[in-house]
Amino acid sequence: MTLSRRTLLTLAGGIGLAATARVARAQAYPARPVRIVVGFPPGGSNDLHGRLIAQYLSEKLGQQFFVENRAGAGSSLATEMVSRATPDGYTLLLSSSSDAWNATLYSNLKYDFVRDIAAVASLSDGMGVLVVHPSFAPRSVPELLAAAKASPGKITMASAGVGSAPHLYWELFRTLTGVEMLHVPYRGGGPAITDLLAGQVQSYFSTMPAAIEFIRSDKLRALAVSGATRWEGLPDIPAVAESVPGYEATTWWGVSAPKDTPADIIQTLNAAINEGLRNDANLRRRLADVGSTPLIKTAAEFGKFSADYTEKWGKVIRTANIKAE
Repeated sequence: MTLSRRTLLTLAGGIGLAATARVARAQAYPARPVRIVVGFPPGGSNDLHGRLIAQYLSEKLGQQFFVENRAGAGSSLATEMVSRATPDGYTLLLSSSSDAWNATLYSNLKYDFVRDIAAVASLSDGMGVLVVHPSFAPRSVPELLAAAKASPGKITMASAGVGSAPHLYWELFRTLTGVEMLHVPYRGGGPAITDLLAGQVQSYFSTMPAAIEFIRSDKLRALAVSGATRWEGLPDIPAVAESVPGYEATTWWGVSAPKDTPADIIQTLNAAINEGLRNDANLRRRLADVGSTPLIKTAAEFGKFSADYTEKWGKVIRTANIKAE
């Protein structure tokens, strides 16, 4: 079939208009305030990361980005809400490792994190730290393992609750070492730290922000950090992996959106966030203050990263038969 000259011009014009529309949309975005939904209450690490990136994007893109806290069910309520939002770039999610864990922890989620949420940009990742009360005899991971093997199920290991980061860090440790300790779950990291400081429990895989000042003031003793390598903020503290090969446990934060969010909007946000992570001294300093390291990836790389993380921790959760409470 031969197309007429008029038809060809009409098709070319349509293609040109579509391309122009995409460019105009990318240039115009954001044209109104953008909400970043955080699935946890104000004051915690997730809320802090959400507010940091909201402030930066407001200054960078010239439109207000604001945090909306929708706490509940380990962030799954917020993620479900975002998965159903209009995919226009005006509802974003402060996503985190909790979203990856929830995929296995909860059996009745009404969304699929990997399928229904579009990766936009990674922000940072952070490691935990294995801490003990100063009166506790072990001063290293090998000494802790020896003590645990000598008294199976007697040494206490606190956590911030079933399915929390400290709990999962401990379960990976238990899986790789085979040691049995007494898991003592609390309703949050605050009560766990309080009882550890009081000597009511002996050990705890803490998040770095919650423990760092107690370590520096010698109120807690750090045995090891949970990342694959040592952390520059505590250079004399070894990584767990130096004694337990293959151990690596970190948490991460990022910005995500409903699936089908236009690629040009995702690219606008990804480029802006990555520029800040590379070059904005204030943003980098504030992340470092809470033990986070900038995590710079393309949207596609972030999507693969979060999918791989979901699969890794899904295996840990299933092996330990952990279910959200």
